[in-house]
Amino acid sequence: MKRLDFFSESLKNLKEVGTVTRSSRYLCRNIADQIDFSKAPVIVELGAGDGVISRELLKRMAPDAKLIAFEINEAFSGDLEKFDDERLLFYKRTAEDLKNILKEQGIEQVDYVVSALPFSVMPDAVADDIVTQCCDAIRTGGKFIQVHYSLVKKGLYKSKFGNVKVNFVLKNLPPAFLLISNKT
Repeated sequence: MKRLDFFSESLKNLKEVGTVTRSSRYLCRNIADQIDFSKAPVIVELGAGDGVISRELLKRMAPDAKLIAFEINEAFSGDLEKFDDERLLFYKRTAEDLKNILKEQGIEQVDYVVSALPFSVMPDAVADDIVTQCCDAIRTGGKFIQVHYSLVKKGLYKSKFGNVKVNFVLKNLPPAFLLISNKT
């Protein structure tokens, strides 16, 4: 998807997409740098958009690893469905279905969850449910990595994981925060 198409789709569905531009290569790299790919057989991506973060993750993942990606936007889903990588398991379903999808796949725990979901504009109960499911799904030693454009929801992640590290990525439009929580 071209940047202008992404921008247009974002304006139509800003509450669903949460941003007006796709993640920069600097943000994608910063996200991937938080992951120890030698200890990441299963990664979940929530709000995969048009797959720009997915590509960076797949580039670094082991040949036998899995990336379980969720995206509900129709236009973005079309891009993800075109990926030619058997490690990508794409679901055009809401992140609220995380627990059910993992059960369907026979996966008890995941190693990392990368999320670009716009929790700031979601109802609190929905955001709380999704983050709780993520916390429950991540193995001890794994991480929850959330992209945000403000620190408004930092307390949500701290309440679930007990910790939050913040990385600021200036080379992104708009500049972004990565909120990183370790599962202890």
